[in-house]
Amino acid sequence: MQRYIVAVVNSAKAKLFVLEPIEFPVDEPSPKLVAIDELHNANQTLHGEDLWSSTKPGRNRGVAGQAHGYDDHRDKHRVEFERRFAQEIVNRLVQIRQSTQPHQLILVAEPHILGIMRGALSANLPKNLKINELAKDLCQLKAHELQDYLEAKGLIAT
Repeated sequence: MQRYIVAVVNSAKAKLFVLEPIEFPVDEPSPKLVAIDELHNANQTLHGEDLWSSTKPGRNRGVAGQAHGYDDHRDKHRVEFERRFAQEIVNRLVQIRQSTQPHQLILVAEPHILGIMRGALSANLPKNLKINELAKDLCQLKAHELQDYLEAKGLIAT
């Protein structure tokens, strides 16, 4: 049986799983997707007033009451927050990889997070680890639902 790590990521959280064989497969199919860790992006849980000094972006009032717009670069800050979260996820994946010695990593993420994760993964994981990607937000699924979905897509073979 091949060993898998499954990382399901969106901008707010990451769920990390491994596919493990069942010791006594009487009623349950073998192998089974088991949750290892769940990480949360602290910046996603903050409200606008906690994250920024001004809650309304791009507005500045002049003396005469006229407003003019400007770019306060909040999008660049959000991307940096997501990049840091991706690095935290990769660091945890490296730890899990060392203990489980998987053959494959299945990365399921929102499309824009997937691009950020690619950059963080390429520098930190070994080249012989096969990586399969799926651009979809599946963080709401439970482990058995996720396993069924990945099996139906042909990403894991049980």
